[in-house]
Amino acid sequence: MTLGPLMVDVAGLSLTTDEAMQLQDSRVGGVILFSRNFESTSQLAELVASIHAVRMPKLLVAVDQEGGRVQRFRDGFSTLPTARWLGHQYDIDNKEGRKLARLCGWLMAAELLDVGIDLSFAPVVDLDFGLSEVIGDRAIHKSPNIVASIAVAYMHGMRDAGMMAVAKHFPGHGAVIADSHLELPEDHREYDGIKDDLIPYRRLIENGLQGVMMAHVKYPAVDRRIASLSPFWIQTQLRDALGFSGAVFSDDLNMSATCDIGDMTIRVRKTLDAGADMALICNNPAAVAQTLDELGDIQSPASQVRLVAMRPRAPVWTTGRLRDTAEWQKATAAILNAGGPPSLVLNG
Repeated sequence: MTLGPLMVDVAGLSLTTDEAMQLQDSRVGGVILFSRNFESTSQLAELVASIHAVRMPKLLVAVDQEGGRVQRFRDGFSTLPTARWLGHQYDIDNKEGRKLARLCGWLMAAELLDVGIDLSFAPVVDLDFGLSEVIGDRAIHKSPNIVASIAVAYMHGMRDAGMMAVAKHFPGHGAVIADSHLELPEDHREYDGIKDDLIPYRRLIENGLQGVMMAHVKYPAVDRRIASLSPFWIQTQLRDALGFSGAVFSDDLNMSATCDIGDMTIRVRKTLDAGADMALICNNPAAVAQTLDELGDIQSPASQVRLVAMRPRAPVWTTGRLRDTAEWQKATAAILNAGGPPSLVLNG
C-alpha cells in the first residue's frame, strides 16, 4: 500500500473503529491533529502510535505547532515564541537571532518527534506587511531577506532534530486583509510586486527545503485561479522557476476561500491536478467520506517519492528522556534568557 494524496483529521483523544477503517483507505496518506486531540503527552503518544499502527507504510501525522497563538499542544510542551519575536531578536543581534531561530526549530521538532509526530507545518514565511490579521505575529519580519535568514536557520534546527520543514503559505499571504478561513483573499499586485515574497522560498529551496504549503489566495493580475489550485503557481513558479522538488501540500480545502470552486471532491481534484502532492480536508468528516466515495483511484509515483521523503529521521534520544538531554536544556534556557516565554508548561 502507498501513501495516498489525502490528509484528514480525527475527532477526539483516541482513534475510533470507524476512523481506523477510513484511514486504511489507500487514498489517505496522512492525519492532521488539532488541540481537541490533545489531553496529555502520554495520551497524545498513544493516539499517534495507534494511527501509525493502522497500516504500512505508516501514515504521516502532522500538526500546526508554529509557536505563539498557533501552537496546538501546550501542557507538557515548551511554550514557543512567536515568529515575530524571532525577527525582533534578529534586529537586536543578527547572529543571536539566527541562533535562537535554529534552537526554536530544533525544540519544536524534537518535542513533537518525542511523541511520534512526523511533521509540523512550519515555518511561516509570509512577509509582515501589517495587513493580514490572520498572519499577524506569525510573520517573522517585513524584510524578505531577514525572513529568509531566520527561516533557513529555523529549518536547519528542525532538520537537526530529524524533522523536515514545510514552509507556508506560497506564494505569500501577508499582503491581503481577508482571512482565507472566512473568505477568499485577493492580492492585486502585479507579478513584479510579488517577487519579494518569493525570496524566502528561493533561499529555503537552495538549502534543501522538503515541503511547501500553498496559500488560498488569488492573484488576479497574475493568474485567475486560487494559488492552491493553480498550475501556474505550483508548477510554473514553485517547481520550474524556483526549482522546488519536494512535497506540495494544499492548505485546508474546507476553508471558505475555496467554497465557490465546487464540492470537496472537485476541490481535491483541482489541487491535485494543479500539482499538489497532498490535499488537506479538515473539520468536515462528511466531506472526507464523500470524497473517498467519489474520487476514484489516484496514483502518482512522483508524489509517492516526495511524500516518503517527508518522513523524519529517528530521534537520537530515548523516548521520554528528551528533557534530560543537554540539547533540550540548552535550547529552553537560551530562549528564556533572551526574554522568550517560559520554557515549559507542566501537565495538570
